[in-house]
Amino acid sequence: MKVVIMGLVLFLFSVGFVIPSFAHTTVEVQSYKIEVGWGLEPPIVGIRNDLTIKITEPGDAPGQYKGVSNAFKNLEATAIFGGVSKVIDINADPKIGYYFSPIIPTKTGTININLKGDINGVPVDTLIPVEDVESTSILDFPSTSGSSSDQDVTALKNAISSLQKEVSSMKDSSPETSVNGGAAYDFAIFGLSIAAAAIILAIIALIKRK
Repeated sequence: MKVVIMGLVLFLFSVGFVIPSFAHTTVEVQSYKIEVGWGLEPPIVGIRNDLTIKITEPGDAPGQYKGVSNAFKNLEATAIFGGVSKVIDINADPKIGYYFSPIIPTKTGTININLKGDINGVPVDTLIPVEDVESTSILDFPSTSGSSSDQDVTALKNAISSLQKEVSSMKDSSPETSVNGGAAYDFAIFGLSIAAAAIILAIIALIKRK
């Protein structure tokens, strides 16, 4: 399963560089445009990702925008999840106006980014939501709906093996068993019967899964 997940992650990384993201949120603060989102979408619990921030301002020609360098000189970014918050480190991308912060999301749900301070003297205090973090099930293939059954069967087999060892040990160490069958022998036969029935149930469970 880990191999499948990592393969899908690598695939998403590869297409992420050639397909534009449509899940980013953009806000305007006076003449500046601030776009916040995830580097890898959808964001998945436990998988390393980047919170990305793009800050632009009007360019030389009407309708054009250019990246803002050193935008975080006096600007602080705080990630907020429920009642928990953390000031995050912002790294500048080689491309002017692009910034990112590495993060490993640990819970599903919405993370908000609070930007507070100023950009070249323009006050900024805005809360920006980003795409919800998803569970790993969104990348699972094939479906793991039968995984609990696999665990149950494994646990059952382990219990059978343990019971058989205990019965065998009791049979070898009990004087009554070797002489006249006695209560220990009856218990041993009863235990083996239960084990046999459990094995049959396990086999039926495996057949139903196929």
